[in-house]
Amino acid sequence: MSRKSKPSFREQPTRFGPKISAPTLHLLWGAAALLAWPALAQTSAQRDGATAGALAPVVITGSSAWQDRWLAPGSVDVVDGDELRAGQLQINLSEGLGRVPGLVVRNRQNYAQDLQISMRGYGARAPFGVRGVRLYVDGIPASAPDGQGQAANFPLGSADRIEVIRGPFSALYGASAGGVIALYTQDGKRPTEWRTGVVAGAEGLWRFSTQLSGQTGGTAEQPGWSYTLDAGKFATDGERPQSAASRSTGNVKLSRAHDGGRTVLVLNRQSSQALDPLGLTRAEFDANPDQTSAAATQFNTRKSVSQTQVGLAWEQALGNGHRIELMGYGGQRAVRQFQAIPTGAQIPAGSAGGVIDLDRDYWGWNARWRLDRTYDSGRLTVAAGLASDQQTEDRLGFENFVGSALGVQGRLRRDETNRASTLDPYVQAEWRTKSTTVLAGLRHSSVRFKSSDRSIAAGNPDDSGTARFDGFSPVLGIRRELTPQLQAFASVGRGLETPTLNEVAYRASGLTGLNGSLNASRSLSAETGLRGKQTWGTWSATLFETRTQDEIVVLSNTGGRSTFQNAGRTRRHGLELAGLMQWGPFTFTPAFTWMDARYRDGFLTCTATPCAVPNVPVAAGSRLPGLARQQAYLQVAWEPGWANSVFTLEALHTGRMAVNDRNTDFTAASTVFNLGVRFEQNRGDWTWREFVRVDNLTDRRYAGSVIVNEGNNRFFEPGGGRALAVGVELVRKFR
Repeated sequence: MSRKSKPSFREQPTRFGPKISAPTLHLLWGAAALLAWPALAQTSAQRDGATAGALAPVVITGSSAWQDRWLAPGSVDVVDGDELRAGQLQINLSEGLGRVPGLVVRNRQNYAQDLQISMRGYGARAPFGVRGVRLYVDGIPASAPDGQGQAANFPLGSADRIEVIRGPFSALYGASAGGVIALYTQDGKRPTEWRTGVVAGAEGLWRFSTQLSGQTGGTAEQPGWSYTLDAGKFATDGERPQSAASRSTGNVKLSRAHDGGRTVLVLNRQSSQALDPLGLTRAEFDANPDQTSAAATQFNTRKSVSQTQVGLAWEQALGNGHRIELMGYGGQRAVRQFQAIPTGAQIPAGSAGGVIDLDRDYWGWNARWRLDRTYDSGRLTVAAGLASDQQTEDRLGFENFVGSALGVQGRLRRDETNRASTLDPYVQAEWRTKSTTVLAGLRHSSVRFKSSDRSIAAGNPDDSGTARFDGFSPVLGIRRELTPQLQAFASVGRGLETPTLNEVAYRASGLTGLNGSLNASRSLSAETGLRGKQTWGTWSATLFETRTQDEIVVLSNTGGRSTFQNAGRTRRHGLELAGLMQWGPFTFTPAFTWMDARYRDGFLTCTATPCAVPNVPVAAGSRLPGLARQQAYLQVAWEPGWANSVFTLEALHTGRMAVNDRNTDFTAASTVFNLGVRFEQNRGDWTWREFVRVDNLTDRRYAGSVIVNEGNNRFFEPGGGRALAVGVELVRKFR
């Protein structure tokens, strides 16, 4: 019998629709000089089939040099789709990306708030959604123009690969300094393949999904349409009371090659409902991490989301190495959320209330010209383009009570229309030979926000306003082959991260309008590293450093009204190690990240409301919250040669994390083990796959993630306990 109270969904959506330290600088430019000086004398032929790719997600087709990380002048990892799915639940992006150093994807065990994703320290401040990291699915942004994204619509069942880009080159994708996660779905091929799978696990968890891919009609000279269809449904009662969730997804990809070009159409749909157990205070977490905050059940905190999106890409060769690439997309997102906001006289003046009702329309386009020519000494690729994204949202806010009834929609407190737009010209050039790559790029990001407030009354003043952010992002990277088994690379670049619409929505207590004093944070990043490949496997080692000015931090966060400020200078520097090693029937996949992230300047913040003037000091040298100094991952896979079986043991170690800017409390370090076994049987055109896995084998009780600077001190989100899951997948080929 479940230890949790029965979940209840009482509402459905109403509408669907700086400066780098001298030693590091010397190291980087010394490496750059070492790598660059022989480039002019290089005469080796370009490797066949490689293409420039630092801007690949602007076109849905996604052909990219990032697929071949061996030749990339920056930090990139590619995780194959089969690796993402093998023996996994195929529900969360966190399942298959532990092997990527520098990347943290934490499952909050709370589907109302999505995953917590950070890259080299960027994104950890987000209490919900994804910030500071750009997300793409088949080249279409899964991040809104204001920089906030969601990973729930990533179709893992039909993924061909996921590319993860870290460091300076992520600045070429727009105003997010942290990095890029780009998923590409499979292209349909012959023979037609149908795949369907079922998973069942602890706490009422189940997932059903099916995929169909192939090609229709056409000839060998002129192929017909390729198609990939993906549909899935999952549900769970949740780890804690008030944490049940369900989600339905659908994804369609159609593509067709034509003379000198290609056309791609992508359509996806997502609908989800989730109860919200909220975080726990230190006392609650220590007493019983399986419990749920009383406020969550009192207000029946919950969230419903519906999203539909379509994208179309077209590319055409013009002759003599010239090519034009065009992409457009549009979508609609509806959100209805019930929060636990105080009632009656406890509601802060100007609070938007505890019920959010949001309708968002968004669209964008990208136009790019590319020149790609091969010479005797190497290959030159030049690209230039213009990208624009737009969003318009109608946002309503209501009290979450009527009289003594809690968790129901009450009086209107917020009624506004918000708009965000971007316009980014960019240019990139790459010279590549077998032993040397030199890549330079420049992007100018221009972001505009506008809010029109229609709910103006006593105690709720006019919050209309505008905000504008602009900045250049130049990047330079160099890769040099030292030996056939050893590559070195170095890159340096400037980037910026704009605040989201939610972060500029309010000013300090007593002030009205958008927070015009909040600036975009600006960063200078550099990295240098080595990659090697031997008979036993591959490895990489990277040193990085990022200096940021005007870091965006929480000023106050209470009563449903969060305000933000700039906190001066920060520094993130560290080491990333990764490898893939084979020894007989054993395969070892280790990844390790060490990162020290601190505020270089002290500043003042608020811990109570109202707070017109910050009055609580944060000391210089304090650690950035939500970030572990060490994270280590190891997967050991054993293939005994019996019944096509693979046994896996995973270990994930996470160091302790500060919960707030003042570093008044920390989570404890934790190590979690997962054990699994999978089997495969082939009978002609039929393939059966089965797996059994146990997550958190030792039933370790730990804080899986942190709600940074949570105003009610509910910082801690418990990690999942020991959980058994089994799955079966059937594959049929039609020849």
